[in-house]
Amino acid sequence: MRVTREKAAENRQAILIAAARLFRERGLSGVGVDALTEAAGLTHGSLYSQFGSKERLAAEAFDHALRTSAVRMGDAVTLEDYIARYLSTDHRERRGDGCVMAALACEIPLHPGPIRHSFTGAVRAVMKRIAGLLPGRRASEDDALAVVATMVGALVLARAVDDPELSDRILAAARTRLAH
Repeated sequence: MRVTREKAAENRQAILIAAARLFRERGLSGVGVDALTEAAGLTHGSLYSQFGSKERLAAEAFDHALRTSAVRMGDAVTLEDYIARYLSTDHRERRGDGCVMAALACEIPLHPGPIRHSFTGAVRAVMKRIAGLLPGRRASEDDALAVVATMVGALVLARAVDDPELSDRILAAARTRLAH
């Protein structure tokens, strides 16, 4: 039975959405093709016909996650607003639809090629977004990278500790430091 172009596009979108969420929740190594196809409600054949491999799917899922994050954060008009939303308890708890960099940064060096390239693109895109929010005309990409690294590192640590009070303190300390 032949799948229409529209249905193939729907299937592709369903797989991307499911993969972006599952990879952020469980990591690249923690998600198999079975889990991906089950979450999308599709078959292995659908996944492989759309993406060719789990690695290509992961790279495209990163891009999808970055686009959805950019849309969600797109109305942040000041750096303070962006930082407050990024370093929030809500974002800490929403790993499956939160920042792809914070969710997967430690795992990326283990994956070559398209996955790492896509991740690098995500870092550059967020750096440019932050650079555009930095006050003054003298803000540099290095300043933006320092902000991004601080935000991502703080979110990773806040998610990793098992003490809720310490987790909240990590987020608050990073917000305060970045405000200066």
